[in-house]
Amino acid sequence: MSEYFYRMLPEEEMNQVSYIPTVPEFVEWIGKKWGDLPAVSDIENTYSYREFCSRIARRRTVLRGLGIAEGDKVAIWERTSIDAIEMFLAALSAGYVGIMLPTQLPGPAVAGCCAKFGVKVLAVRDEFSAAAEGVPCKVISSKSIGDSESPVAKVDKDAPAAIFFTGGTTGAPKGAILPHRALMRGSFNGVFAPGSQLAHHRQIGLLPLSHVFGLIRGTMSAFYTGSEWFSAEDTKAAIGKLPVIKPTLLVLVPGLCEVLSGLAKMYGPQFFGGELKMIIAGAANVPPKLISEFDAMGIRLLAGYGMTEGGNLSTGNADVLTRPTSVGKVYPEQELKIVDGEIWMKGDNVFLGYYGNPEETAKALTPDGWLRTGDLGRIDEDGYVYITGRIKNLILLPNGENVSPEAIEEPFYKCEALRDCLVREDSIDGTPVIAIEILPRMEAFEGKDWAEVESYFKKLVDQVNATLPGTHRISKVTVRKEDFKRTGSLKVSRNQQ
Repeated sequence: MSEYFYRMLPEEEMNQVSYIPTVPEFVEWIGKKWGDLPAVSDIENTYSYREFCSRIARRRTVLRGLGIAEGDKVAIWERTSIDAIEMFLAALSAGYVGIMLPTQLPGPAVAGCCAKFGVKVLAVRDEFSAAAEGVPCKVISSKSIGDSESPVAKVDKDAPAAIFFTGGTTGAPKGAILPHRALMRGSFNGVFAPGSQLAHHRQIGLLPLSHVFGLIRGTMSAFYTGSEWFSAEDTKAAIGKLPVIKPTLLVLVPGLCEVLSGLAKMYGPQFFGGELKMIIAGAANVPPKLISEFDAMGIRLLAGYGMTEGGNLSTGNADVLTRPTSVGKVYPEQELKIVDGEIWMKGDNVFLGYYGNPEETAKALTPDGWLRTGDLGRIDEDGYVYITGRIKNLILLPNGENVSPEAIEEPFYKCEALRDCLVREDSIDGTPVIAIEILPRMEAFEGKDWAEVESYFKKLVDQVNATLPGTHRISKVTVRKEDFKRTGSLKVSRNQQ
């Protein structure tokens, strides 16, 4: 299975990289390996890898001067900025546990998080400083940087490195503890993509650093490959700078892929700057139509599968044109199996547990180290993995059978006129039924009235129903004029109340 990924990189590049199990080792490695290559930029300021790692070392000096102990928690409340990623890497390479707080949190929620997780230091963006008053810990500016460098700590690969919030589309947020080995395994997995990857790419941090996909594949993997990473403190403004930055690779959620596809239709593919060759999409289902749309522009849209508890990246698919509904094969040095329809994972990518929540940890981790993902799936004879739904989303039919709403949704995503949909349980006159809500791509209905739009999708439902068992058929159809309520990663929230 590993050869699937090892053959993606040119042999001379494969010989230059290997799995580095801790963040302190990684920070030292990229400084020496990539040296004078550009590492991070906000367009006005660009720092080489040598300068970047020196700045991280000077931030370690600030943190150590606060009198906190190794293993203590340092939270960062910042936008997707150079300050944010430098402070995060400074904390982890100094032996502390980093927590990236979502920028949309209100002040009281930040204070609550600091109390809940026992945060000792909060590094705050200046514009958030007033809202951070009253937090139960030391507060410093996220711009804080010392005059002298402090060395990296020696940490065990199994030591906690970071805590990420996770809850999926329906669950209450929990704090998933990733050890160094898991964070770095996910970062190493992100190195693998078809073609030359080392010292080759320019990419923009369009996803928030508080999201594991944005931090690991969108940022850490960029440093692993010697790419130049551009900050995106304002996502909309950063998208407007695509023609200037001329990215060669982007890491996005499908919702942002939809946005960029729409912009390309309005302004032409040159809106991306003319050099974009690859998009890595994840954190939600990637509709095959998006893969086709970008392929027509000469851009490879690659998909995969992962979760916060599994170090972000667990499978990757380089064969999206021939297997568009698969999430690919399992990355090297990881195990994946199907138990009673559920995907289980094992390896150094697996998390340590949920902070302060032994009950939920016991539900997720088996005594022998397998992670119960909660995702339903299958593996075909060639080793390709397919996601068929979430256990907690299953609909219990009147006959006692379970049906996956995601499985019913899948054929609808083949429709070019559909943007998103949501299958759920509902009722008609008190009788339980399967319902669907559909969000159209309105540009496909230019000049049509709303009745025609509704008629189109009701016919589509009839066509899909004809392929389903009688007990699985959709009985209630709603065509939406307004967008769905979405999660932070732009997934459609299963809870639309």
